[in-house]
Amino acid sequence: MAPQTEFKRGSAELMVLAAIEHRARHGYEIAKLIDDRSGGVLCFHIASLYPMLYRMERRGWIEGKWIEKAGQRKRRYYRLKPEGRKVLAHQRSTWSELLNALQRVAGLEPTR
Repeated sequence: MAPQTEFKRGSAELMVLAAIEHRARHGYEIAKLIDDRSGGVLCFHIASLYPMLYRMERRGWIEGKWIEKAGQRKRRYYRLKPEGRKVLAHQRSTWSELLNALQRVAGLEPTR
């Protein structure tokens, strides 16, 4: 498997948790937000997103709730639970250390 694919797979939970950090979102909205924030570089296929959401829910990191809005079909919205906030903070720290190390070792310059 290509390194880029491995890198994306390993960061998936971090991206999903960050996408619902400030408010509850439904699956398609989570995928769209990640795509938008990454400038189209990181795309989630819904087929892989929902199993991940279900796993995270079983772990107690997030909570899903069915909500029906006027004129829209019923959707499951996901929000962070306290344990999910702890996991997000830990993953941010871990990824930050890894990215800083990669920059130092490989001579990568952060883009702004």
